Amino acid sequence: MTDPQVALMMLGIFIILVFLGFPIAFTLMAMGIGFGYYAYYDPSRMWRAYNRLTEDADGWTSFTTWIEGFYNNRIFDLFVNQTYTVMSNEVLTAVPLFLFMGYVVERANIVDRLFTTLNIAAKGMPGSMGVAALVTCALFATSTGIVGAVVTLMGLLALPAMLKARYDTSFASGIICAGGTLGILIPPSIMLIVYAAASGVSIVRLYAAALYPSLVLVGLYLTYIIGRSILQPSVAPKPTKEEVPDVPFAQLAWMLLTSIFPLAFLILAVLGSILFGLATPTEAASIGALGGMVLATAYRAMSYEKLRESVYLTVRTTAMVCWLFVGSYTFSSVFSYLGGEHLISEFVMGFELTPFQFLILAQLIIFLLGWPLEWSEIIIIFVPIFLPLLPLFGVDPLFFGILVALNLQTSFLTPPMAMSAYYLKGIAPPAVQLSHIFKGVMPYLGMVFICMFLMYEFPGLVFSLPDAIYGTR
Repeated sequence: MTDPQVALMMLGIFIILVFLGFPIAFTLMAMGIGFGYYAYYDPSRMWRAYNRLTEDADGWTSFTTWIEGFYNNRIFDLFVNQTYTVMSNEVLTAVPLFLFMGYVVERANIVDRLFTTLNIAAKGMPGSMGVAALVTCALFATSTGIVGAVVTLMGLLALPAMLKARYDTSFASGIICAGGTLGILIPPSIMLIVYAAASGVSIVRLYAAALYPSLVLVGLYLTYIIGRSILQPSVAPKPTKEEVPDVPFAQLAWMLLTSIFPLAFLILAVLGSILFGLATPTEAASIGALGGMVLATAYRAMSYEKLRESVYLTVRTTAMVCWLFVGSYTFSSVFSYLGGEHLISEFVMGFELTPFQFLILAQLIIFLLGWPLEWSEIIIIFVPIFLPLLPLFGVDPLFFGILVALNLQTSFLTPPMAMSAYYLKGIAPPAVQLSHIFKGVMPYLGMVFICMFLMYEFPGLVFSLPDAIYGTR
């Protein structure tokens, strides 16, 4: 068996183990070290150790000599170096800080105030409660980037209110599921930080490039909610005064000032300082984490228990991401050393695909991978397989990254493995069936594909803002 065939076997075994439910990070590390021992095996080193073993009469010394010979393989040096590389990666330093900001904001009761205020402010619009729920999701997702947290919290807060207001169950469920996934795309997205670390693309350019597509996607969602509410009023009846009371203008202005402005200011301060070069992503994330604590304290929602829980969740999620990087770096290094990357490149080039066909194929694979895998696993493990192919087809990795971020919206919305639907079902009233939620998310899948098509037809949506701020590359 040739080395490239061993590499393909390595990839095949990994995919089988993932579907069997093995922990992905540790599976990557184990397979990387196991196959790497074969890839970097040097018989001369083992032979020298064996000679020393046979010449040494002392039992303990013989044992330590054998251990030394066993570990005399470059895969262990590679594993240690890759671990250190992840630990010293300046881009990844922003991940725990943004996570901490999100977890603190989640526990600060800010979202409750935000939804209530927007619901009152938008009561004259068609589908006003749905509009308020989506805008709240978008703002909350921007500050957290954690899909499960946004869908769960909004499901507890907005779904009962919409159902009480006689909203169609599928319509209400679809709004929350779709809005909850926006944090993957809208800056300061943690997913884009992870993609920047995996691809070497500038994170500030990624944030700038993601801004217009995210606004387009939110605009499509709002257009659908308002349009369907006008064409089919029964799915989103106008709220009564008991459901949404009239509030004097001065009181409404004060509610807007105290609920929307602080969170919007925090988001704009963090994002603006990154985009305009006033701070690095890590420095901006530090300010965001501190700002989240200040907001929670100002809203009298900060406590030792909530702080401890936020720190614990931050450490747990960060450890998962970083160990995935360690495993992925080790696995991909061995895979490439064995010739697997070259074999895949030759295989794909053999089809003589156009750049558009390549993008369709790559996005289809990522779309299918989104069913069994989390976005972090797709970005860290599988996206690097496509990255060496991008120059061959003339695809900019910046454009590819935003396209992937859009595509990963679908991984949370596509039945039967739509994770956002399961998050919502877990906390929804018993009358809300999974079939209702699946029915509600389907229109948003179509809008994601429309946004991807618009991106391809009008690349300026991606490139115009980063080029205007930072210049063309």
